[in-house]
Amino acid sequence: MHQLCKATDIAAGSAKGFEVEAHALFVVNQGGDFFAYLNNCPHRGIRLEWQPDQFLDYERNFIQCATHGALFSVENGECIAGPCPGEKLTALACTLKDGQLWVELPKVTS
Repeated sequence: MHQLCKATDIAAGSAKGFEVEAHALFVVNQGGDFFAYLNNCPHRGIRLEWQPDQFLDYERNFIQCATHGALFSVENGECIAGPCPGEKLTALACTLKDGQLWVELPKVTS
């Protein structure tokens, strides 16, 4: 597990990107529940945001790919609109412990 930040560093209804080891990832705070994903669109294999920490749609209800507008469920990362229906973002285990957010990264294969 890798420590990311204080839970209070990510306001409710917002998201924050991170670079940890060889991984780009982001965490969404939806009403005090935290969801972590690799920052990689399943459609194009590119990062989702076009500006730092801009991972959510205008209403802050969905994760949005800035390149082609695909929308993903915050709770499970499934594409619900756009060119990749049914595909999913890669979820990461995210734990809140003593006010700190921790994430488990996938193994890097060579």
